[in-house]
Amino acid sequence: MSFVGKVWKVLVGIKDGLVLVFMLLFFVALFGILSARPSAGQVRDGALLIDLSGRLVEEKSVLDPLEALLSGSAPVSEYRARDIIRALDAAATDERITAVVLDMTMFMGGGQVHLTEIGEAMDRVRKAKKPVLTYAMGYGDDQMLLAAHASEVWLDPQGAAIVTGPGGNNLYFADLLQKVGVNARIYRAGTFKSAVEPYARSDMSDEARENIGGLYNAMWAEWQANVGKARPKAQIAQVTGKTAEWLAAGGGDLADAALKAGLVDKLGDRVQFGRRVAELAGKDRFDSTPGAFASSDLDAFLADIGTERKGKAIGVVTIAGEIVDGEAGPGTAGGTRIADLLDEALDDDLAALVVRVDSPGGSATASEEIRRAIQRYRDRKIPVAVSFANVAASGGYWVATSSDRIFAQPETVTGSIGVFAVLPTFEPLAAKIGVNADGFKTTPLAGQPDIIGGFTPEIDAVLQAGVSSTYRDFLTRVSRARKLPVERVDAIGQGRVWDGGAARQIGLVDQFGGLEDALAWAGEKAGLKQGEWHPVFLGTAEQNFDPLIRQLLASENGGETARMAGGDPFAMIARQQDDLAARLLHDARRLMGTSGVQVMCLECPGRLVPAPARHAPQGGMAGLMRLLLAD
Repeated sequence: MSFVGKVWKVLVGIKDGLVLVFMLLFFVALFGILSARPSAGQVRDGALLIDLSGRLVEEKSVLDPLEALLSGSAPVSEYRARDIIRALDAAATDERITAVVLDMTMFMGGGQVHLTEIGEAMDRVRKAKKPVLTYAMGYGDDQMLLAAHASEVWLDPQGAAIVTGPGGNNLYFADLLQKVGVNARIYRAGTFKSAVEPYARSDMSDEARENIGGLYNAMWAEWQANVGKARPKAQIAQVTGKTAEWLAAGGGDLADAALKAGLVDKLGDRVQFGRRVAELAGKDRFDSTPGAFASSDLDAFLADIGTERKGKAIGVVTIAGEIVDGEAGPGTAGGTRIADLLDEALDDDLAALVVRVDSPGGSATASEEIRRAIQRYRDRKIPVAVSFANVAASGGYWVATSSDRIFAQPETVTGSIGVFAVLPTFEPLAAKIGVNADGFKTTPLAGQPDIIGGFTPEIDAVLQAGVSSTYRDFLTRVSRARKLPVERVDAIGQGRVWDGGAARQIGLVDQFGGLEDALAWAGEKAGLKQGEWHPVFLGTAEQNFDPLIRQLLASENGGETARMAGGDPFAMIARQQDDLAARLLHDARRLMGTSGVQVMCLECPGRLVPAPARHAPQGGMAGLMRLLLAD
């Protein structure tokens, strides 16, 4: 028995050793797969195919592979606007590219500034005598803003093109919070700082309606002017103002109505569209699938054209998404992370710095941390330009107060110079369920803030003083940066939101222009001519496993992804409701969380749910109710 036992132990040891070896080989192979860069593919003569199956962003968010795999839902694909523009500009002069195709069947939109800049790049391709074609199952406002710049706009016969214009209803939680026993304690500075209204009111205040109405009207006017100039035959006024007549003209068929109103040029399925592209760009010799055409995809083309690195470097730091304390991001603007990026690049011999902002703001302390890091460049006499993208409001404007020049576009949403904080207390709920708070206090501030027993007038005064002090700091920084009296800044501040055109008129912005204009100005201030500098984007490159994880989850959730991006009107409405549910859940978490003093524009158009929530929504409204009613 002793011999058998020894043999058994040897066999068990061998088995355990083999298991360890196989596990080690598995993890080595897995690491190799995740670390390997996907093949760039080959650029062939034919069309440049840009498949916009997701959302346009300024900066891609980081994908947490473990969180993504555990969620079981496919994250929304993100496309950097500057990558699309770079590809279009290169395609205009690349002899291999004979046409450009934008497939927007699963496009989920983007900010108005990004869409406008991409439309201008499409115009440059057409000016080079190369056709630009778009195809979609459905065109909404964002899709039409791009499609208006195309040579041919194709729509599936079962699809629709619907223009609605900006605006809509907000949801207000005051009555709900009262019913569940939550007291939202609000501290704010700014008459127009309407971010807190959903927690305190049952409707929109007159001040908020006046402010947001002016902003939406300005953005709508810019949209109509853009589309009208690019596509004069589009009957936008009839589609939006005489909808019944428009539908009747199309015999009740949405696709035919879109065709007759000049919103689209051709009706056809994907095979018919592919045949048309093949006439322009050639047939695909390696694919006999109906509708196939010779093409190169976006990633392969971007990898092939590369980026030029001539002359001195101009640093570009991106502040995208909500500004928060700590190391969050990319895709969310973690104050410490961005400040560290800036400090690490201080000794990189940068000729100048450009700060690219696409943020509605957030934490006041994180915004100040970023501003101080930017100021350290100015202290070294390094020119600093700021370029506003879609939104640069509240904290997004705070960070720009340490700069030499501010660039924005007419469609940029900016301003929102105001401060707020919201803290929930639960004394009504505690009373309902029979929980009482009592004890001995040496001072009125002892034991405060007390979210169960309630706040004393003294702690209320302290908290409001903190918000008011932050607002005064905000006014002072803007006053010094813009060379305006504090009283004038207060008058145009108070939380009021401005479009880029108005912001330029009142002195919050120096000139119109995009990122390239800011780079050119910074290069000139550094004494460099065009061609003597190149941009260097500070930050972490996209992780190599991102495409693999996204492709894996997308293949497993193909039906859900298709539903989320469907083109018929009902699918488009359902997608909007899913987005609303995700945003509501995020706003509820904001109320229940401890976010500190906020310089944030919650009411800004186009504000996205932070990156971690950008998966296909899972029970958004139910999640909201669970959060509000949780013990």
